[in-house]
Amino acid sequence: MTSRLNRLAVAFLATALATLGVTVANPSPASAAMTICYNTSQAGSYASVANQAASIWNNATVNLTLSANCGSNLRIYRITGGGSYAQRTSLGNGRVYIDTQQAAQYSVLRIMTHEIGHILGLPDNYNGNCALLMSGGSAGTSCTNAYPSSAEASRVSNLFAGTFSATDRSADIFRDSWPSALTSVS
Repeated sequence: MTSRLNRLAVAFLATALATLGVTVANPSPASAAMTICYNTSQAGSYASVANQAASIWNNATVNLTLSANCGSNLRIYRITGGGSYAQRTSLGNGRVYIDTQQAAQYSVLRIMTHEIGHILGLPDNYNGNCALLMSGGSAGTSCTNAYPSSAEASRVSNLFAGTFSATDRSADIFRDSWPSALTSVS
């Protein structure tokens, strides 16, 4: 009820000021673009890959901007063993871990962009379709597509516009979208 009263008061004030000949600029939209500051200080040789992945997301979406080393909403780590994964603490916040062993088998840019996709609110989609970024490693080692589909990009844009809510829990960990090291079968 308070927000309805506030809207009525604003409407009344705007009408009164217009009657007096005072022009009032439109306020900025309720959901302005969000900046997600990512930190690559622990990414080692993958820092430039993180920058490429951020550029991909910035070009594919609206309502958010990923910006390097301006804070630590998103921290990116280089690890060896254990698999690449993301841990989202809330929409736009969390940690991405890139496993050097998996990066030697799969496109490291695809892995990075995929894992950042989790931080941006996207779940895994293990359907094996290389055209879908969130299919992860299920698309195989030959898949190098590091770009979100229009549906994936649209979902992220809508999440950051507040159009619909993420199924954000307090801490989501996304593991196992990149199968472990290939083994040869005799």
